[in-house]
Amino acid sequence: MALSKIDVANMLTGATPVANGGTALTSGFQNGVDPRPSTVPIIQNGDMAVSQRATSVTGITDDGYKLCDRWYEYLSSLGTYTFAQEAQTSGNAFNNGFRKAFRIDCTTADASPGASDEFWWGIKLEGQDLQLIKKGTSNAQKLTLAFWVKSNKTGVGQVNFRDTDNSRMCSGTYTISSANTWEHKIINIAADTTGAFTNDNAESLQIQWYLDSGSNYEGGATPTAWEADSAGDRNASGNLNIGDNTANDWSITGIQLEVGEFTSSTLPPFQHESFGDNLARCQRYFETTFEVGTAIGASTSTGIIRSGGNQGGRTSGRMGHGFTYPVPKRSAPTVVFYDNSGNSGALARLDQGSSTASNKNATLAGGSQKSFEVTSTGDSTADCLNYHFTADAEL
Repeated sequence: MALSKIDVANMLTGATPVANGGTALTSGFQNGVDPRPSTVPIIQNGDMAVSQRATSVTGITDDGYKLCDRWYEYLSSLGTYTFAQEAQTSGNAFNNGFRKAFRIDCTTADASPGASDEFWWGIKLEGQDLQLIKKGTSNAQKLTLAFWVKSNKTGVGQVNFRDTDNSRMCSGTYTISSANTWEHKIINIAADTTGAFTNDNAESLQIQWYLDSGSNYEGGATPTAWEADSAGDRNASGNLNIGDNTANDWSITGIQLEVGEFTSSTLPPFQHESFGDNLARCQRYFETTFEVGTAIGASTSTGIIRSGGNQGGRTSGRMGHGFTYPVPKRSAPTVVFYDNSGNSGALARLDQGSSTASNKNATLAGGSQKSFEVTSTGDSTADCLNYHFTADAEL
């Protein structure tokens, strides 16, 4: 039996020949080498798998971190929304390995937003994690943003890269062509030789998907080259207007940011992480002891339990102990304590000779990126503390 010829050229590029059932495309790999300069995704939780705060939140009218970890929304007087970590069981995103998505539903519409009203959703990134882009140098790199998106509305959406260190921005657009259908979108962002990102743990870059806005953020032009930050350019091409009807929804997942310029044919595959690795990266910014799927502040029977005496340090009617975070935080976090009834700023204390917990005020006695100390005041007979906490070090 004759042997087939060995296609040396395709071996070097990593492509599979069309004759052998392939596409002859390299998927971004050159000479069989992954082009990525980082071994982990630049963006955390791009598959929306981790959602420590909740799995669904209703009545949203303001900005903040509400649902899936690391993803932030800015909302100013432009309707009311429900956010949900949506399970995927079919469709194009599901077929490409994504089991969760971030879904936004409009529940109170605002079809005539004021000039300064706006609604965008996105992520904030640390400067020290962006040095591989080489922004502000002669070797500055182009970027490629890719994601899966679905909406009941068709139209054009705008995505902004806003350099908050140097007040600069560059943008791109995507088009939802078919309603209620998962579509894969790719946006290329130009290199910027002006304005380096600060090499620290503070915010340097925002990536913003504009979903609706008033006239202050429209009327300009979408900047495909980096420019001075301009409010009128932030939603210049977007016409999704998610807030104009309570029938509207918008979902997203599979977000990846790559260094370099790629197309749908050359884009490297999404870097799927284990849930544990993904969670640990998110816990750098936020951690809670409430179970996944349990709302923060819910009534629970058991949180962190610490004994008194030698372990708890009970002295002079006060009891306390220290806690070391499993993952050091980005900065010293804001810590909020909850007793078993879900009351914030309190601990549950179980006293000697009693089976009933009493709630006492909690005081953060000291805290850092790695640990905190908590105390509670009351009588000197307390045997143990039982509580939950959240630690927030988000950008």
